[in-house]
Amino acid sequence: MKKSEIENLIRKLIEHTGVTMTQITITEDGPNNTWFSVEVNEPHFFMGHDGEALYALNHLVRRIIESKMPGADALKDDSSSNNILIDINGFQKKRVENIRAIAHMMGERARYFKSSIEVDPMSAFERRIVHEFLSDATDLKTESVGMGASRRVVIKYIGSI
Repeated sequence: MKKSEIENLIRKLIEHTGVTMTQITITEDGPNNTWFSVEVNEPHFFMGHDGEALYALNHLVRRIIESKMPGADALKDDSSSNNILIDINGFQKKRVENIRAIAHMMGERARYFKSSIEVDPMSAFERRIVHEFLSDATDLKTESVGMGASRRVVIKYIGSI
């Protein structure tokens, strides 16, 4: 599905909520992530309850895209696979930056103590951010452990001791 079609889908869904949208900006974040940054006049509608409505909007858009392109990689556009992320008034971007800062700090702690460090429980989306952020570190390995709401990332030091 093309980015312009995804943009129109997001625009229609937000219009159906009754929230006035002012603009959508599309940006690439690395080779695999495409951000659809939406500016609205009433952001509290999406950000209440720790952004539950925003996460629901992201989920809904992904499912609609998948249903329109069954049997194929639904998020392919111009031969590159993209994960779409919808952000409202920078809420998601700030949260991602915060999670990356935590991942960096915990990675440095694992290096300093040359041991495994457990991060507080996180959602699947947040854990993926930690895994992606630390994926280039040659002396660290990440894995998710636990079940359900207590699932967390463990950052393991694998460098020479």
